[in-house]
Amino acid sequence: MDASAPTHTAAPDYAAFLQQQLATQPHNVMAHVLGDEQIWIKRAGAPHGTGRYRAMAALAALLRLDALRPVPNPGGPAAIATEVQRLRDLAARGIRVPVVLAALPHGFAMLHLGHTGEEIHSLGNEIDHAVQAGDTATVLALWQQGLDTLAQVHRQGTCLSQAFARNMVRCPDGEVACIDFEDDPAAVLPLAVCHVRDALCYAHSTAIYLHTSGTLTEGRERWVAWVAQESAEMRAVLATSVRRMAWMGLLPASRRLGRDLQRVRAAYELLSR
Repeated sequence: MDASAPTHTAAPDYAAFLQQQLATQPHNVMAHVLGDEQIWIKRAGAPHGTGRYRAMAALAALLRLDALRPVPNPGGPAAIATEVQRLRDLAARGIRVPVVLAALPHGFAMLHLGHTGEEIHSLGNEIDHAVQAGDTATVLALWQQGLDTLAQVHRQGTCLSQAFARNMVRCPDGEVACIDFEDDPAAVLPLAVCHVRDALCYAHSTAIYLHTSGTLTEGRERWVAWVAQESAEMRAVLATSVRRMAWMGLLPASRRLGRDLQRVRAAYELLSR
């Protein structure tokens, strides 16, 4: 055999590896190393009940807020099928998401967004760390990255599932990727409402960082500029939603009432100016 001839390494058999791990891994979501790649395998959990969706639907109807209408996540194999379909669709639109390597009815394998063995952090955690460090410039820059990610998603005619900062991660190259797609809002809501839903999720999960870091005023300016480049339909739904959430401005600002109420109050301060 010619020692100088190139050697070819066989491509990993992701489907076989997936099938093996689905039958043996003790948790529904686990990381594995295959060759020099880190792979996450997600197995279907138990189907979800519908009780919580009925409660949310009643609340949304009471408040007349379409953006709060629940998006069903049935769990089980149906949620796996939805997430695989959404990840592939978003990737085809140029949105950075985990690469699906193999899929079966009861689970799928996806490529780690970072380097093998290295943890990656959510955008929310990175903003929080910047807040704790007193680095207001980084707080705003990271927060803007989240807004820019939403703008890109919306320009592509789609939406995220739950656009909280915890579901956006910072990759090693500094770019933002999106995760967690077990439901599909666009399957049950008009796209403009889905875009408002993204906006409200992001505001709810991040406005408190702007408030705490003293950057809320500049954050409002950036928010207004971001909203201005959204569709007319989205802007109309958002304006109506904010008017119907005016009661949030009456919430006390006291920290003694808990972090959740602080988040709601901070989000309204961002949205309403």
